[in-house]
Order: sequence, then structure tokens, then C-alpha cells
Amino acid sequence: MDDIRIKRAPRIEAEITVPGDKSISHRAVLIASLANGPCVLRGFPQSEDCMKTVNAMRALGIKIEQPEPVVLIVHGNRRKLTAPKAEIDCGNSGTTMRLLAGMLAGQPFDSQLVGDGSLSRRPMARIMDPLRLMGAKIEAKGEHDTAPICITGTPLEGIRYVMPVASAQLKGALLFAALFAKGKTTVEEPVPTRNHTELMLNYFLVHTQRENGTVSLFGDNVPESRDFSIPGDLSSAAFWMVAAAAQPGGHLLVRGVGLNETRTAILGVLVRMGAQVREAIEEVDQFEPRGTLEITGAHLKATVIQGKEIPPLIDELPILAVAGALANGTTIIRHAQELRVKETDRIAAIAHNLRSMGAQVVELDDGLEIHGRAPLHGARLSSFGDHRIAMAFAVAGMFAEGETVIQDVRCVATSYPDFSKMLNSLANPKSYRETTPVITSLAPSRPED
Repeated sequence: MDDIRIKRAPRIEAEITVPGDKSISHRAVLIASLANGPCVLRGFPQSEDCMKTVNAMRALGIKIEQPEPVVLIVHGNRRKLTAPKAEIDCGNSGTTMRLLAGMLAGQPFDSQLVGDGSLSRRPMARIMDPLRLMGAKIEAKGEHDTAPICITGTPLEGIRYVMPVASAQLKGALLFAALFAKGKTTVEEPVPTRNHTELMLNYFLVHTQRENGTVSLFGDNVPESRDFSIPGDLSSAAFWMVAAAAQPGGHLLVRGVGLNETRTAILGVLVRMGAQVREAIEEVDQFEPRGTLEITGAHLKATVIQGKEIPPLIDELPILAVAGALANGTTIIRHAQELRVKETDRIAAIAHNLRSMGAQVVELDDGLEIHGRAPLHGARLSSFGDHRIAMAFAVAGMFAEGETVIQDVRCVATSYPDFSKMLNSLANPKSYRETTPVITSLAPSRPED
């Protein structure tokens, strides 16, 4: 299906689960591939991005079985990879390309990473510069330091590196390179970013040291073979959370979702905007906490999102911009220039689509100023080939008069193949199943200071 068509939806009253967390899944496959034996990964999402990482590791000589759609058996080979027979296709996945570049920089063979048109426009100098400081021989063949990336495998040395941008992918690339480097590598973060790489390494018994805003790792470590269950993806749940939060009296339960503290900033934002949000962490035994979220909707009010709050919210900003259009007052998003270099220029895409629906929006160099509560009307909108833009504006269509059409939504399969199915179930009250009673034991989320 190339288009999504959506009309104003009834009040949400539902209980859902979401696919496995993509950020965790990429890292789990990579680390399990380096382990000293087979690892079973459960809850693996069927997104195209994550399967690009799976197929990349297969191309590097790792046997990976898939006995069930959401189960992988990764046969780790004690950090021993083999030279690929052809270029490795990363598709649309920046995570695959950047993390693999770090891992491949220290191998005793050459490799080349390619991507689709969108990925081939995304900046790669941010990973290549520090990898070169470690001794890597890495070159970008595209204009402006973009893919394809050619890597000549060479021995690496540990370094101390201060990240110029807050990027979990940059940090992950350096930590994967550090596994094959001599000595100690230390990465200093200007602002805390997603810590999935460190947690996954620790879970597989590769010790990382974290102190004073730095993460350190000694090379020549072999991950221990262990099984892992991947929690639901909070970034995927965010679309439905905002849909429920913006409907006074709307009610949504999300079960089995990841509640890593570096990912839950959206909960604080929704609370600031007036929604009721409760969370209950139910499992922490595998380092990545998971549990249940309960969202109760309200008349939302505007907020300001800026500064240190931006990095942990970067994937959720498109749907939060839609929330701003549905809120009373003016929502301001600043210091989010990173959105300009995602799958598309997300600032421009959000501004264009909101205006097409009748919202008042000022596009800023590093963000948006959104004047809320203007009535939204259906329109034909472009996805701009960006999965998060497509999904965010499908949710916007749930609040618009008339029909909203999101064109070219094939990109949604890169992250959430069943998005349309979930959208249809929430937009059709006859398909709802009875939900459980409101959970009263959940602790309310509070906005960050």
C-alpha cells in the first residue's frame, strides 16, 4: 500500500503492544554476533532497518537463524568475522551504517557500506573523523562526506574523544571500534544520549565504565553468549500515546514497552502538556527496564522543548509537533537542528504538512513555533520518504475534518511494518477489545526540572 487514508477517529480506549525496540535490536544482533556461542534474541522486530543489520552480519560470516518471525538465533563466532563478498547494503538504516563502520574499521579485511538515496545524503563525517583518530582508514565516496563508505581494515588504538554532537550512533560506533582497538577508549558526551550500547555490552559481560559524563571500554573483550528478550519500542508507542493524550478522556495502555530512562523524556513532555501518564517498571533483570504505560487524555496545553531535552527526544519530535498543533497556546521547539539531517529535513517537512492541514507554523533554523488549536482539515500530504513524518501525520489525520491522505508510505516498513494495521484498529471502535481496568498502582511521571 502506497497511501494511508485516515478520517477523524473516535476516542481511544485500548490496550496495545508495540514491536521490539529498534535501537536495542540493532545492538543486540551486533554484540551477539561477536559472542563466544549462540544467543537467542526474542521479540525481534520485523522492520526493514533491523533486518539490514541481520543481513549485514550474515554477509560477514555469522550464521543467524530465524525459527519464528520475532526470534533470532545468532551463532556468535568469538569476534571473528569474514570479508564480505560484495558491498554491504544498509538500506535506509543510519544505525546499521554507523555502528558497522565502527566495527569494521578494526577488521583485517576491506569492506564497503552503501545505502539508499536517503541514507546516502546523511552526514558520516561525525563518525569518520574520530575513527581516523583511532587509526582507521575510512573514506566517504559521496559528496559532503556521505555514503558509500569504503573501509580499509587496520589495527586501531584507543583514544579519548569528546563528542561535538549528542549522538548515540556516534557513541556506539566508537564503542564497537573500541572492542577491536588496543588499550582504552573513552567517549565524553556533551549531553547524555541513549545508553543502549553500554547496557547491551554490560549484559553480554563486556564491562564498560561510566563516570562524569564519560563511557570507557578496554579492547580485546569477547562478549559472553547469552539470550535476550527485547522490550517494546517506546518510539513506536509514542504515536499512539500522543493520539490518546490529545483526546480528553482517551485511555491507552501499552504493555511490555521499554522504559529506559534515556528514552522516557516524552513522558515528562506529555505531563507538562496536561496528559495523565503513569508508568510501572515490571522487569529489570536484563538491564533494559520494561513495563506498562497508561495514558489518559486531556485538553493539551502548549510547552517549550529545547536544550538538553532535545537529544533524548529527537525521534519523538515529529509527533510532539503534531501534539503542539492540537494544544492550546504556542509550542516552541528549539536547538533541534539535528532534525535537518535525518531521513529528510524533518523541520521543513513538519512545517509544510502542518500548514497544509491549516495549522499556523513558523519554521526556525533550529526548530518550530507552532500556534495550536487551529482547526485541522484533511489534506494530501507527502511522507517525504520519512517513516516518522508519515506516521506522525497519520495521527494528525485522526484529529482533522475530512480525509487525510499520506502519500508514499512504503517508508513506514523501515521501522513499523504493522503501523497501518494498528492505525485501523484504533480508528475503528468496533475492533476494540475490552481493556483492563485503569491501573492504579502505576507511579505518575513528572516532567524533568
